[in-house]
Amino acid sequence: MRFVKAMVALQQRGWQLVACALCGLVLLWGLAGTAHAGGVQALERFLRETQYGSATFTQTQTSPTRQVQGASQQARQRVSTGEFVFDRPNRFRFEYLRPFPQLIVADGQRVWLYDPDLQQATVREQAKVLADTPAMLIAASPDLARLRQAFDLRDWAPDHTVADKGLQWVQATPKVAGQLQHVRMGFRVGATVELVELDILDHFGQRSQLRFVPTAATGRPSAERFGFRPPPGTDVIQQ
Repeated sequence: MRFVKAMVALQQRGWQLVACALCGLVLLWGLAGTAHAGGVQALERFLRETQYGSATFTQTQTSPTRQVQGASQQARQRVSTGEFVFDRPNRFRFEYLRPFPQLIVADGQRVWLYDPDLQQATVREQAKVLADTPAMLIAASPDLARLRQAFDLRDWAPDHTVADKGLQWVQATPKVAGQLQHVRMGFRVGATVELVELDILDHFGQRSQLRFVPTAATGRPSAERFGFRPPPGTDVIQQ
């Protein structure tokens, strides 16, 4: 049930919280900015000025270190790659390509998770899925005021565990406890501003780090990119 974790921690299958991607997930290309803009300021401009975009992504998921019979169990990592497209305020397409294909599509009314290996599609009402998730930060919120209703937002400075990379960071912490601990977004600020990295920590201590590479601008994505019809033989689950 990787759908939920795909946009919460963009990681495992499930409807516990929709990510990710989003996942919410994200892409800040061609945004005019200043050399000293903070993370919150960059996020505000993204919400105000960036209406659509697309990128490829690399996701590194790290499980928490656990104690098993008195011994520490080494954290495990898994790397996935894919593509992300969004059209604000409420449509996005988050597609894992490797190592396992999986598709997450929000059309403005419903969110679909399609797993071709299982020949299974799960669908939920979008309004019930995106609240307080990275998808809201990335593609579903119209402005900073709306985000502040659900998240505490602040500029954040990386410590020794996070490479600085010359980025401006903002941390978003949900006001209501749930599956998500926090989301951190790293912006590259210069003549333009780009949201380069998304760092998500979920309630279980699992961490997902996503790095985005914008694709060449091709204009506003077509409505067909955000539609989904289950292929013949697909088991459809309504939730």
